[in-house]
Amino acid sequence: MNKSEIITLGCRLNKFESEIINGHVEAADLNNTYIVNTCAVTCEAVRQARQEIRSLRRKRPDGKIIVTGCAAQIDPHSFSMMPEVDLVLGNEEKLNAENYILDTKQDQVFVSDIMKSREISGHSISRFRSRTRALIQVQQGCDHRCTFCIIPFGRGNSRSIPPDFLIDQIRNLTRNGHKEFVLTGVDISSYGHDFAEESTLGKMVFCLLDQVPTLERLRLSSLDPAVIDEALISSLAEYPRLMPHLHLSVQSGNDIILKRMKRRHNRRNVADLCDRIRRVRPDIIFGADLIAGFPTETEEMFQDTLKLVDEAGLTYLHVFPYSPRDGTPAVSMPQVPIGLRKERSKRLREKGNLAKTIYFDQLLGSKANVLIEEKGRGYTEHYAPVQISQKLESGSIHRLRITGHNNQILSAELLP
Repeated sequence: MNKSEIITLGCRLNKFESEIINGHVEAADLNNTYIVNTCAVTCEAVRQARQEIRSLRRKRPDGKIIVTGCAAQIDPHSFSMMPEVDLVLGNEEKLNAENYILDTKQDQVFVSDIMKSREISGHSISRFRSRTRALIQVQQGCDHRCTFCIIPFGRGNSRSIPPDFLIDQIRNLTRNGHKEFVLTGVDISSYGHDFAEESTLGKMVFCLLDQVPTLERLRLSSLDPAVIDEALISSLAEYPRLMPHLHLSVQSGNDIILKRMKRRHNRRNVADLCDRIRRVRPDIIFGADLIAGFPTETEEMFQDTLKLVDEAGLTYLHVFPYSPRDGTPAVSMPQVPIGLRKERSKRLREKGNLAKTIYFDQLLGSKANVLIEEKGRGYTEHYAPVQISQKLESGSIHRLRITGHNNQILSAELLP
């Protein structure tokens, strides 16, 4: 009998939830069951999900295929109509252990209205499979409606997990050997806004670092530059254990495009924020999500995005060509030709590669604390990938000297 398998597509939150699903699968002792945890952020992500499902059925003709995740939540009917699919679960339903032992002959779709969800339960995970860093979900959903984004309809409105649960979760995982933690969610910058006594992401981060001294390295997933609070900046200044790398949801460097995206910041806000944080943490490195070819974007507008990379000192760029999503306002705006979107994406990625190369050149000969992962690969505190020839234990942290870089990966040697 074939073992069960979980195929995870998309974001860190999906990866976290796949760990929960894996616990349910193991507890139920399921065999020959294949769960595809989908992403819906772009049309390409949905296409890849369908391709994965068809490929699975060819390889496992007698297996049970369960489809879940954002694409399944948003458009369950289209997945239930695929002959390869046995069961469709929504984003709430996928976390319920009972749904994996259902007889699906009568009804193969279990997807509730996620927009009605107002609370979220924390899920305890004692150890992450084959990962040196642990993902910690701090919230779910998003209250904002960016004109290009379909994800709120897959995740619902913002709901936060109480800090006491997060503290206990991290303490337990540190006891089990995890040294690095990544706080994740859909819009973690909105953390605590739904509590009776309103809190903030920064206050929660400060609390975690203060209450869990065994927490060696803490990272944050993507942040909204419009709402980074004073407590978070203070935590960056006070706690070296909060890693000197922030990833910002910037999306564009042109103010008109940002308004049409319904973003809450402008280009000046981004540059000023980066400067302000550098004053309290001079070694910090910034990454950014950027969309190329958003509807109505002209070459001049695109140039503003290229310029912002330099003005804000952005190093790690995560570039998307704009992807029209049915049900979003941006679909009805004048579209940039697909070829031009791809061409601008290519130029923006080249800009990012140059910024990263310049940064890596500056690291030559320096020393770095590297968390070792698999196959001699690890990451510095600034989230720079490192390859080392010596065999070092996965999950250990070592002081290394940077000796070079190739193909956007640093090389290093162990210090004597």
